[in-house]
Amino acid sequence: MTAFRQSAGMRGFAAGLRVAAAALLVGTMLAACTGEQFQKGYILPPGALEQIPIGASQDQVLIVMGTPSTVATLSGEVFYYISQRSERKVAFMQQQVVDQRVIAIYFDKNRTVQRIANYGLQDGKIFDF
Repeated sequence: MTAFRQSAGMRGFAAGLRVAAAALLVGTMLAACTGEQFQKGYILPPGALEQIPIGASQDQVLIVMGTPSTVATLSGEVFYYISQRSERKVAFMQQQVVDQRVIAIYFDKNRTVQRIANYGLQDGKIFDF
C-alpha cells in the first residue's frame, strides 16, 4: 500500500512538472513574438535645432550637432544628419520603416547657416544604410 501511495505522489509531481514546463515553454514562445524598435543613424538631441540660428557659423553647428552623417559640396556646403527608425511587430518578420529624417543645414560661401531643412519619410524614398 505504501508503494502505491508513493507512486501516486510521484505521478502528481511529474504531472505538475509537465504543467510547469509547458507554461515555461509557452511563456518563452510568447516573449519571442514581441515587437522590437530599431534606431539607425543620427539621434537629434532635444532642442539642438533651436540653438542654430540663421547666420550661425559652421563651427557652431559642429559644436551643437556633432559630425554630420555626410557632407555635400556641389553648390555651397550642406551638412546632412540622417536617421531612420524602424520596427518589427513580431520576431523573425521583416522590419518596417516608421520614420526617416534628413536634417539638411545649408551654408553660404562665408560658411554661415543659410537655411535648415527637416525632411521626413513623406519627402523621399526609403533607403537602407
